[in-house]
Amino acid sequence: MIWTVELASYLDDAPWPASKEELIDYADRIGAPLEVIENLKELDEAEEPYETIEDIWPDYPSDEDFYFGDEDEYS
Repeated sequence: MIWTVELASYLDDAPWPASKEELIDYADRIGAPLEVIENLKELDEAEEPYETIEDIWPDYPSDEDFYFGDEDEYS
C-alpha cells in the first residue's frame, strides 16, 4: 500500500468516521483513481471506524506542514 498526498487527497471530503467498506464505496462513487481503491482494500478490518485519513496514513501531511513559518514572514 503506497499513499501519496495526491491519492490521499481524494479522501479529504470522505464521510468520516467511516468503515473500510464505506471508504471504498465513497472512493468508487467520486471516481477516485484505482490506486486509492486498491490501497483501501489492503486496509486491515477494524472494529472501530476510521476517524480521519491519519488513521489510514499516519504520515499524512497537515496544513501546518505546508505553511510552517509563513505567518512570521508577514509580521
